[in-house]
Amino acid sequence: MNFISDNAAGAAPEILAAITRANEGTAASYGSDDITRRITEKLSKLFEKDVAVFPVATGTAANALALATLTPHYGAVVCHEGAHIQVDECGAPEFFSQGAKLVPVKGPHGKLTPENIKLALARFQKGDVHHVQPATISISQATELGTTYTPKEVQALASLAKAEGMALHMDGARLANALAHLKCAPADVTWKAGVDVLSFGLTKNGAIAAEAVIFFDPKRAADIAYRRKRGGHLFSKMRFVSAQIEAMLDDGLWLKLAGHANAMAQRLSDGLKTLPGFTVPGPVEANEVFVKLPSEDAMKTLKSAGARFYQWEPTTDGRPLIRLVCSWATREAEVDQFLAAAKKSV
Repeated sequence: MNFISDNAAGAAPEILAAITRANEGTAASYGSDDITRRITEKLSKLFEKDVAVFPVATGTAANALALATLTPHYGAVVCHEGAHIQVDECGAPEFFSQGAKLVPVKGPHGKLTPENIKLALARFQKGDVHHVQPATISISQATELGTTYTPKEVQALASLAKAEGMALHMDGARLANALAHLKCAPADVTWKAGVDVLSFGLTKNGAIAAEAVIFFDPKRAADIAYRRKRGGHLFSKMRFVSAQIEAMLDDGLWLKLAGHANAMAQRLSDGLKTLPGFTVPGPVEANEVFVKLPSEDAMKTLKSAGARFYQWEPTTDGRPLIRLVCSWATREAEVDQFLAAAKKSV
């Protein structure tokens, strides 16, 4: 019953097999291999346009390199106050951009709204040397609260970004989970909706270490190759990172794995909603479930039963809010075991 993170799950068998195949023989180094070439072709086909692709090993690197490319060091990145770049990346975006400022903004269910962004932008005057200059809006898809942006919502944010002369970045660490819920084409919620650059994440979805920065306008990618090298993410044996991405794309594996994780989260949410004292305060649109427990004792009972999870915020009303994350490897039996333990805790 390990629901602490989708990072806790191992690698999908298809990923391990792909790495083994990539290990056969020799290959050109630093991304000049055939596998890396193929993933650019396959991602261009997936997104229905020619894209520039830069594989890296971590989501933090993908986000930091993308934002550094889009944002000058005197610029600002507007993001949700709970965004991964704001809370969980140890200042990497600021470091890689050599000083760009993150501007955290509130928003319902982990999402930014044009209205809230406008309020934040009002504090910064364009051309005023005393103010950082807003350059980028960054959104998480799915969000840190397990919700998703619809194509229409992304379009609204992109329209604002364009009107303000800003770029739109998407942190897609859980993009597969969002798409499994939205059931739309990847292009519809990314570049067709106005996204300029995507951090394409696969590690949480069953890879070992595989992410990519995707530029929907290759002309905007002029200097990221140098930034990636300088940041230590140009792997000499890049084929092993690229092999994971290729395996995920083949036969739609990335969406199949995400769909399973989402289904397990929905099963968990549906079961918890039937129990007295358990409250699921927000929508469950990906692979994360946030639940208010009836008491501190209930949390202790669940942990004593062997459940592992993350307490999302400090308890102020005697009812802990916890996060439960399902993965490609979560089994129905684990979900049912947790629900049984939860029932006993009431």
